[in-house]
Amino acid sequence: MFQSIMFYTFALIMLGAATGVVFSRNPVHAVMFLVLTFFQSAVLWLMAEAEFLAIVLVLVYVGAVMVLFLFVVMMLDVNIEAAKRGLTRYAPFGIGIALLMVVQLMQLIWSRGHGFAGTGGFAATPEGYSNTKALGAVLYTEHVYAFEIAAVILLLAIVAAITLTMRKRPGIKVQNIAEQVAVRAKDRIRVVKMDAEKRQ
Repeated sequence: MFQSIMFYTFALIMLGAATGVVFSRNPVHAVMFLVLTFFQSAVLWLMAEAEFLAIVLVLVYVGAVMVLFLFVVMMLDVNIEAAKRGLTRYAPFGIGIALLMVVQLMQLIWSRGHGFAGTGGFAATPEGYSNTKALGAVLYTEHVYAFEIAAVILLLAIVAAITLTMRKRPGIKVQNIAEQVAVRAKDRIRVVKMDAEKRQ
């Protein structure tokens, strides 16, 4: 019963955060809601005893959110100095989300320490079971083609993001490495011989 309450609480918070990502007009708030959504998903994976997926979700997706935010800043030409000045305005919102995540994680650790967190309707795992090994066995045998297709799609997304951000802008100085390497001393330095002058 206690685990069911925790599960539905985390799931409702995750749905609310996902709704905030979609309907938030402020890009900073949308990123914060996205971080909260990923964290709630990781907590649900922990409750399902899939620790590897939970850690990967936090390390990869929550870490990649900052890269996503940097792409948004580069593509929208946001004034960096103005964004730095407005950091204190968004600090309470970010601190509130961070505190919510810490409270939920402590609640989950406390419930597992007191024996409340059982399987909760999931299939019981045998002794010595490794979900990392089982995930790898399924991913690279039954779903290997889907895995490769997803990798190609992500590669295309990276190339498209680089193409969008590498557009030409006026006033930008660009290095030409080939010209710098091929330069000769006589092209840069000119020795001029002059007659000595005597002071009168």
